[in-house]
Amino acid sequence: MAKNLTRKQVLAGSLPFVAAAPLAKLAWPTAAHGSERSAMHLGHEHTHLGHAAMIGAEAPAPGGPHAQDDALYPPKPLPHHPGRVREYHLTALDHKIEVAQGVHFDAWSYNGSVPGPIIRATEDDLLRVNFTNGGSHPHTIHFHGIHPGKMDGVFETVLPGGSFTYEFPARPAGMQLYHCHATPLKKHIHKGLYGAFIIDPKEPRQPARELVMVLNGYDTDGDGENNFYTVNGRAFYYAKYPIRVKKGELVRVYLANLTEFDLINSLHLHGEFFRYYPTGSTDHFEYTDTVMLCQGERGIMEIEFHNVGNFMFHAHQSEFAELGWMGFFDVVD
Repeated sequence: MAKNLTRKQVLAGSLPFVAAAPLAKLAWPTAAHGSERSAMHLGHEHTHLGHAAMIGAEAPAPGGPHAQDDALYPPKPLPHHPGRVREYHLTALDHKIEVAQGVHFDAWSYNGSVPGPIIRATEDDLLRVNFTNGGSHPHTIHFHGIHPGKMDGVFETVLPGGSFTYEFPARPAGMQLYHCHATPLKKHIHKGLYGAFIIDPKEPRQPARELVMVLNGYDTDGDGENNFYTVNGRAFYYAKYPIRVKKGELVRVYLANLTEFDLINSLHLHGEFFRYYPTGSTDHFEYTDTVMLCQGERGIMEIEFHNVGNFMFHAHQSEFAELGWMGFFDVVD
């Protein structure tokens, strides 16, 4: 299978998919001749498929059942403790990653994963991030939040083989993020240099089942347009391996959008409403089932599922969902 797939080829289920390719399951029965029908909203003529979405083994996702655990589950929160140091080590690397089944991408990453490691601290912890540039291009780390100008990741460019230590008090509490700020900025972000940065408040949040979802896209043919969209870096992963949660338990999702080349991304949850706290820095929330996010926008979702079953979540731009940005919660008693 060719590595470089155009966006139209993926959507239309054209030759690379139909010809026994690893992603052939994306080519729904009537898609081979250019139909761009949504895989989630098939008409009556497709009722023989049994349901209107891929789930489980039929979803063409790369990786095994625990391959995304480090991206999905954040470190445990720690209680407020004045004077504590939270130390992390990040290394920028050049390497290939499998972003969809059989499709590889030349990534730049922190610590070998896209998105990078989840960084977590409690408000007023001294955050210390030791950064080494093991890649072939100059890189930095820019943290969203409050910090001194000399720690902003704009002027502290680190050349290949070099290193720099970022150090500042973690604040304000909320869902933040980090990314490379070297130029050209859109290339450094698109190639994979970003991650989630959680700052817990001094007064602990209510205990919950906590998850992290970072939205992104991949331009695999170099035309400045994404061919695949994902949550946490692998197309269709949470359709193949639904996220199991319990009915009635508090589920907290730290959500961020780092999608390049598209002005907006979104998340829609089926069968349920959630409280959405923009940036997670205040008690203000919207009660909804859909949120829209520009690049760099983030927030915290809190859900208590009222019913058991499989509940889809996906981008409400249907094209994004067809290109990999969809998954399921498996809600059990």
